[in-house]
Amino acid sequence: MMNKRIVVTGGTGFFGSHIIDRLLAQGCSHVMIPQHSMYDLRKHGDVLVMMRTLCPNIVIHAAALCGGIGLNKAKPAELFYDNMIMGLLMMEEARKNGVEKFVQLGTVCEYPKFAKIPFQEDDLWGGYPEETNAPYGIAKKALLVQGQAYRQQYGFNVIHLLPVNLYGPGDNFNPDSSHVIPALIKKFADAHQSGASEVNLWGTGKASREFLYVEDAAEAVVSATELYDGAEPINIGTGSEIAISALTTMIADKIGYTGKIIFDVNKPDGQPRRCLDVQKAKQEFGFTAKTSLEIGLDKTLNWYYNGGHK
Repeated sequence: MMNKRIVVTGGTGFFGSHIIDRLLAQGCSHVMIPQHSMYDLRKHGDVLVMMRTLCPNIVIHAAALCGGIGLNKAKPAELFYDNMIMGLLMMEEARKNGVEKFVQLGTVCEYPKFAKIPFQEDDLWGGYPEETNAPYGIAKKALLVQGQAYRQQYGFNVIHLLPVNLYGPGDNFNPDSSHVIPALIKKFADAHQSGASEVNLWGTGKASREFLYVEDAAEAVVSATELYDGAEPINIGTGSEIAISALTTMIADKIGYTGKIIFDVNKPDGQPRRCLDVQKAKQEFGFTAKTSLEIGLDKTLNWYYNGGHK
């Protein structure tokens, strides 16, 4: 891919910026980021102008509106519309403008609420997603259908990747929209600094999640872009889960918070469990996650405490 013109949407965001870094580290010299100030990817005209101006050979569509349970409950319509319309327009104009390959980043939220553990790609259509993130998950799932339809009718090379919950340096620590790990880090860091005697958290703590360090995720995306051309979606993760209660204790201990932790059982847990079967990624493009949760959290906290989140 070294001589290809590669557009990464969302390239200034958390995940996108790490994909950019990975591409540059592998010697890709024509990597472009469509700036939101110039191109609103929710507008057909802007997407059309962007495609004709940047003339990409490859598009990695990482731009997304996403967040934790709080954002999913507060803005379900925006989460559906923004993600749906961006992917719809991007894929259509990429096809019409001669793009060779389109990489659509999906989400673990596409899976049914009660999918059997570990989640296998063949189980994707076995039920309705967890209700709090269904609008987001279904928008992304519809883009899987779009990509497969475009492959069938137009021979357009679209691949669809299903990353699990990501975390790492550069994450979103805004309490109104952050995911689990950055939300917990900020809560415990603030409580430790202020000397608070207790921290209140959503849910029962019994739900499980799988977490993938963002640099590993970027490696997976770049490897798939280079090596995978299949129609079927591919899970991107570690293959191991942890209960939220155990994750909470781990983060609190690392920060040095010793106060009381209270779970508000009247607040939703979200999906009961999340854990991916990651064999296809290993078989198809040789990806295996390298960074343990312990090490990844240490790296994230080091970045956080050195002013990275400000």
